[in-house]
Amino acid sequence: MRLNKFLAHSGVCSRRAADLLIQAGRVAVNGVIVQKLGVSVDERTDKVSVDGKEVSLHENLVYILLNKPKGYLSTVKDSFRRPTVLDLVGKEKKVFPVGRLDLNTEGVLLLTNDGELTFRLTHPKFEIEKIYLVTVKGKIDEEILSKFRQGVKLEEGVLARGDGRIINKGEKESVFELKLKEGRKREIKRMCLALGLRLTKLTRTHFAHLTARGLRSGQWRYLSDKEVRDLMKPAGLR
Repeated sequence: MRLNKFLAHSGVCSRRAADLLIQAGRVAVNGVIVQKLGVSVDERTDKVSVDGKEVSLHENLVYILLNKPKGYLSTVKDSFRRPTVLDLVGKEKKVFPVGRLDLNTEGVLLLTNDGELTFRLTHPKFEIEKIYLVTVKGKIDEEILSKFRQGVKLEEGVLARGDGRIINKGEKESVFELKLKEGRKREIKRMCLALGLRLTKLTRTHFAHLTARGLRSGQWRYLSDKEVRDLMKPAGLR
């Protein structure tokens, strides 16, 4: 098994994050630091450690769906001791968020210790769809939504695209739905800024096939076996 895959299955982090740990010299195999990517390990006999602490394959994988409220960071811990999503689900569960929702973004957030699934759900090549309700100041029209579809140029020069539809159009405030498959950092906020829209509220309603239906803000539940199996399917078969 590849070392980064071993770390992912151990619940340490995703495969991409595991590659960074390896390159940083924080991972050892049988007591020897490994910094070369692509190294394989025998999960039955080799001893793998991260920062000197031995890790092993997870047998009890956990999948939690949280309806994240505003005011909570999508991270495991915060150096400034601000509230994190683990304060809502329980720090003893040893799970980590799949992707991130900003501090004041609400809605569907998946947490797990399955690093392999995390990789599949966060890597752009798998094109996992996320749907958001976006509330902005003022009145919007179809021309604005067409700009989202054509692509909005961000600071780093890339084009960010999203398929949208108007939910509510008012003189003082408008709401529209936006579907994304890329998931860049603060993507919607930056797209709105580039188009001169003042974002006032952002809620993720769907992550792949998952919704927060039946969960009040701050509530969570475990995924069913079927929901987990569906997440593992290729996008076109969901």
